[in-house]
Amino acid sequence: MNRKHMRGIYTVEFAIVGLLVFTLLFGVVEMGRLYFTVNALDEVVRRGARLAAVCNIKDEVVKQRAIFNTAGDAGNSKLIGDLATTHLTLTYLDVNGAPVANPLDTVSATGFRAIRYVQMSLSGFVFKLFIPGFGVPITLSPFRATLPRESLGRHSDSGEITPC
Repeated sequence: MNRKHMRGIYTVEFAIVGLLVFTLLFGVVEMGRLYFTVNALDEVVRRGARLAAVCNIKDEVVKQRAIFNTAGDAGNSKLIGDLATTHLTLTYLDVNGAPVANPLDTVSATGFRAIRYVQMSLSGFVFKLFIPGFGVPITLSPFRATLPRESLGRHSDSGEITPC
């Protein structure tokens, strides 16, 4: 074979090998992003349950702080762009693990005094791939964290509500 007939072969080889290499590279980057997102969402529910266990049950900023926002920032998470407080569900549970019907009721035994556990869950989060040509959204499985209640924002001696 002479050089005249092999003129474009290097370009064709690079196109084939380059496609495989760049697909592999994008796949590795996407797997890293997915791993980071799953770990961050797991931390969001753990952090939210912890905050709910020690903060007042009337405190509206628990979910905002759980998604790594400040108390005054009601928008999407700064860490995970598509995560909003609407994805989170906060539930107060009794000793049997059943939801407490009215956790704000401080008088009855089925209200505030019945709370034994705090549960934060996140469901329906959609992870979007950045790989060109594979823009398939992936719905992640639900995340859930349950912790025993602590002060729930009340001082142990006086019973007065403490800010979170």
